[in-house]
Amino acid sequence: MPNIFVIDDDPGICRMIERVLIKEGYGVKIRNNCSNLRPDEFSKIDLLLLDVMMPGIDGFEFCRKIRKEVDIPILFITAKTMEEDLLEGFSSGGDDYIKKPFSITELRARVEAHLRREKREKQHSFQRGEYRFDIQAKELFIEQDEEKIILTKSEYDICVFLAKNWGQVFSLERILESIFGYDSESDISSIRVHIKNIRKKLIKFDKKPIETVWGVGYKWKKEE
Repeated sequence: MPNIFVIDDDPGICRMIERVLIKEGYGVKIRNNCSNLRPDEFSKIDLLLLDVMMPGIDGFEFCRKIRKEVDIPILFITAKTMEEDLLEGFSSGGDDYIKKPFSITELRARVEAHLRREKREKQHSFQRGEYRFDIQAKELFIEQDEEKIILTKSEYDICVFLAKNWGQVFSLERILESIFGYDSESDISSIRVHIKNIRKKLIKFDKKPIETVWGVGYKWKKEE
């Protein structure tokens, strides 16, 4: 049985989420703030639902604090959905967001989609030109310099999808479906922000593998 951790300072939202998730067969742990939470408290947790606007330490700050030690999907619960807010959330290590107010159907779909991703069968690694993907560790390396690119789970999965199909062009909708599933309630704007963030990280190494095909979508450039 997957275990979900919900951190939100609104007790009413916590109770509603708890009822929905328990009914779906999940174990649920509730907290109303991030104070004094240690990384080891996530050892048996499979997914974190994290509110952004909380007193004291907010969700973005807390995500940055724990991300290197907590390797589970982190979904923000937020009313802040401007592109700069999404970019901050994804940059802090988040994988997706649920916009307030949200429906029970959307909540279930988002949680199921991310847990399903975690269960997918993994090969060990694969190579695309100078880029090496360690599938088990979910890490991307530039082979020539053995540089590791620090990516979130969603950023990494987007890179894997495009790189495995290098040379092919995919729309934002198709990338969204491949990462989160056909029944996902995620928004295509999140994919656009993830790609922007990936490019920002790779440009530091003077690398630009993801190419925009205007009016169509994106592709991982095939090396000559």
